[in-house]
Amino acid sequence: MALSSMKQAQLICCTFLLISSLSSCGLLKKKSKTPAPRTITVSAGALSAREKDKAPTNASMPKMELSRVDAAAEAVINTALTFAGVKYKYGGTTKKGMDCSGLLYVSFNSNNIPFPRVSYDMATEGKKISVEEVQKGDLLFFRTTRRGGRINHVGLVVDVEEDEIRFIHASTSRGVIVSSLREGYWNEAFVKATRVF
Repeated sequence: MALSSMKQAQLICCTFLLISSLSSCGLLKKKSKTPAPRTITVSAGALSAREKDKAPTNASMPKMELSRVDAAAEAVINTALTFAGVKYKYGGTTKKGMDCSGLLYVSFNSNNIPFPRVSYDMATEGKKISVEEVQKGDLLFFRTTRRGGRINHVGLVVDVEEDEIRFIHASTSRGVIVSSLREGYWNEAFVKATRVF
């Protein structure tokens, strides 16, 4: 009796070891009803030089906040771009005609971001930044007349590539267009840049 119980114990032990070794090698796979979530990681080396320059450096700002800020800026830019080609109309805020501050007023407010209606009031919003700091979503302010020292034109930065800053605005002669700050006229009329996001 004692021998047979010892053989049974050995048989059970060997069977357990055999099953354990087979399952650890992956020969016996247990099917799960829901697959484990897949995690994808990207190393810093995968970023291009341009992406590295645009990467946020403020470690104290939460990542969630950064993505929300970027998303808000992109939403406003995308709204503004839907008006490309609309003719200029002083005081206009529709696809029938639009002025520079009307373009930004509609673009911000359509995305639930309250914003002033006129360019010189817009110039008091946000934080003043240098041209070297300008990025997508920032605002550029201009003085296009010699009389009166007040800001009277505004544009929204839609792209920054190396030393070229491109912005959307409503030009009196060409309507809603994308221009470059490199252009002589806009370069000379430029007053300041601000960040509102």
